[in-house]
Amino acid sequence: MADRITVIGWDGTPLTQAAAGALAGATLVAGAGYQLAALPVPERAERIGLADLRAAARRIADHRGTAVVVAEGDPGFFGVVRTLRRPEYGLELEVLPAVSSVATAFARAGMAWEDAQVVSAHGGRLRRAANVCRAHPKVAVLTTGGAGPSELALMLRGVPRTFVVCEALGTPEEDVTVLTSERVPDHDWRDPSVVLVIGNVPPADAASGWLAGKPLDHPGAQRGWALPNRAYAGADAEGRCPRALPPHVRALALARLAPAPGDLLWTVGAGDGALAVEAARFGAAVVAVEAEPADCARISANARKAGVEVETAAGAGPEVLGALPEPDAAAVEQGGPAMVRAVAARKPERVVAVARSLAEATETRRVLDAAGYRTDALLLQSAPLRAEADEDAGPSFGRGDYTLLIWGEPYD
Repeated sequence: MADRITVIGWDGTPLTQAAAGALAGATLVAGAGYQLAALPVPERAERIGLADLRAAARRIADHRGTAVVVAEGDPGFFGVVRTLRRPEYGLELEVLPAVSSVATAFARAGMAWEDAQVVSAHGGRLRRAANVCRAHPKVAVLTTGGAGPSELALMLRGVPRTFVVCEALGTPEEDVTVLTSERVPDHDWRDPSVVLVIGNVPPADAASGWLAGKPLDHPGAQRGWALPNRAYAGADAEGRCPRALPPHVRALALARLAPAPGDLLWTVGAGDGALAVEAARFGAAVVAVEAEPADCARISANARKAGVEVETAAGAGPEVLGALPEPDAAAVEQGGPAMVRAVAARKPERVVAVARSLAEATETRRVLDAAGYRTDALLLQSAPLRAEADEDAGPSFGRGDYTLLIWGEPYD
């Protein structure tokens, strides 16, 4: 192993005394081509690139001498430190960070960013990064070749966003461009350091949050999940909401759908959007499908009240699904076996469906079985326990209801 390994974060500004001293004494220097060309690398030092980081780590582990790794910005934040610290290399590191590219990008935009989501599109994760951009109004995306601003903007077609594209941050060729998302694919971009994807961000005077990476607390949002129906627009004076699944059914549906950041969830026949909103509160991107524009407007109102983003699509038949982005999970609240068949054809990892009768539940299971899903189902029956005005009579049950819920996951 090298006698000493120093990881230097470089943001284009002059090196600190400690970083300059480590570089001057290095017998091996690893970094990107532009970094090795711009920095005063000793002539005697071996130079290696970081295109294959694991190969570079093996070479550093075999080196006898003093090694320096030059990384962009903060090498401990989506950087080289994680790979270099893998146990198989046995490397002990001294890390000298600079300002991260994400912090620099938000500084260029003049924006606070403790409430931002930060995602990486490296390693084939562009689709998941795009889903986070659908679900959150302030996202920094670390991009790479083939997963840059244009590809990201194409995945966000129809989602109103502003892109702040930061190319070559910290170099003399630095360029920061602000465009609406539909104009981004019209440009040829250099490999940028970071892209900010900005939606409807709360006003600047909104109270700051306390937990980095989480959206600001929303004054209208309630704690918990599987909320009572009265929490949603569309409920009557007694809290009944015929267009929403009962809370206990939503709880099981959410457990089977398992929405998470980076996922895209469909709710088809979304009613008043209760299930869609609660899935969005788990961090997933959500598209809610309903037949009438007025229903879609009610879903959007419920999403705003909860402080989340839910896209809506107006339509009733299976054909409406053709224009939607690929789902990771889907709930068919209304539409029956025909809609379940159309959803299953898109191969989401998790499907939940509501049936209105035992015959419909049986047919829905057949549809999912034929599509290659392992299925299960429950009949959920409930009745509220209410206290009677007459204390001698004691409590009694109110009017009950039942719901048939079917779910499936593909066979391994």
